[in-house]
Amino acid sequence: MSDVGSRIRASVAADMPRARRELAELVTYRSVADERQFPREECVGAAEWVREKFLDAGIETVDLIDTADGSIAVVGHRSAPAGKPTVLLYSHYDVQPPGERTLWDSEPFDLTERDGRWYGRGAADCKGNLVMHLLALRALGDDVGVGITVVSEGSEEMGTGGLENLVQERPELFASDIIVIADTGNAEVGKPTVTTTLRGIANVVVRIDTLEGEVHSGMYGGPAPDALAALIQLLSTLRDEQGNNVVDGLTSDQQWDGIDYEPARFRADAGVLDGVGLAGSASVADAVWARPALTVLGIDCPPVVGSAAAISPTASARLNLRVPPGIDAQAAQDALVAHLEAHVPWQARIVVEREAIGSPFRARTDGPGYEALGDALADAFGEPVASAGQGGSIPLCNVLAQTFPNAEIILMGVEEPQCRIHAPNESVDPREIENLAVAEALFLQTLGRSDR
Repeated sequence: MSDVGSRIRASVAADMPRARRELAELVTYRSVADERQFPREECVGAAEWVREKFLDAGIETVDLIDTADGSIAVVGHRSAPAGKPTVLLYSHYDVQPPGERTLWDSEPFDLTERDGRWYGRGAADCKGNLVMHLLALRALGDDVGVGITVVSEGSEEMGTGGLENLVQERPELFASDIIVIADTGNAEVGKPTVTTTLRGIANVVVRIDTLEGEVHSGMYGGPAPDALAALIQLLSTLRDEQGNNVVDGLTSDQQWDGIDYEPARFRADAGVLDGVGLAGSASVADAVWARPALTVLGIDCPPVVGSAAAISPTASARLNLRVPPGIDAQAAQDALVAHLEAHVPWQARIVVEREAIGSPFRARTDGPGYEALGDALADAFGEPVASAGQGGSIPLCNVLAQTFPNAEIILMGVEEPQCRIHAPNESVDPREIENLAVAEALFLQTLGRSDR
């Protein structure tokens, strides 16, 4: 690492105790963007906290802007020197609901250290990324050399589109040459990774109706069409015996050309039980980053406890279809609906309700920003940079790409697999926060000193 890099490293390392205190403060805000679960004041307080911290980190103006879904976007600017690019640094301060408290080993909204990791809801997704931005900006101080736009979203986890709407209504707030979306992460701790693809989404809810109402299974069981059995049979047509997705008309043979994902690591990351096999015959990397993936998210049917000796007249399921780049999300949803309608057994009545689709995303990797960030990540981590996909969806990326077609969009972050984002006992490795902050500071400084 160069002398400049060593100075940045020392500055970030010295600032880590403050970063730990800041993350602890931010985690205390129960900033779930759903007033049915937590009061709106929690999100308001978090937004105000973020605003003050970015002002303190040298951002000249930072505003709180109400969006169409009722959330508050934090948007700030620091002017670019003449001839220098503007870089947008994104994060979000809202979090997933904590879920069942008994599944946590410590309080979800109290940052707790165990075995070198920091535990708490949002510690990684995405408050850890937000603190990483603060570390990088403070390490540079007045020596940034580029324009900076900071954006912290208040409803990303709810997917209600407030920020996407704001981008379309007021694009001047977000105009940038390079956009850093800090809401993904490394393939593993210490392995610098940029995310180059995101899968889109095309969900449906399917309902099967067969009887006017419940009837006694002893009197009518056999010939009476059981709606739950019909639904189970229909869902079974979506996968073959090996577990591959086999939706009619949906391509499932694309291949991933980036970093590999070893099955043993996937098993550990996903918490697959000993002796249980993985679904499908494709490689893990192909399956999670390059091919469609269909998941049954939920089924409405009688529960086991309290169930009666009756045949179900109706049953429903919500299906989650993840769509990789190279496949149109609308076409994928059309194929799923057509498959369900064609394979329903016993001429059962079927209704398929379509949910809103989200398109997949593929980042450009041939620009100067991508090259500069790759060099910075390699310097900060002491490891070569890999590229990976992400199975999840970030609709904002597509809106930004459509609004600013000449901007480079780069995805990175602190959310490696051990973080267990969205699950109980979410955590972050502070080394990831530190190394990413060093990399981001080096990246910004390189852009500021180039003749781009």
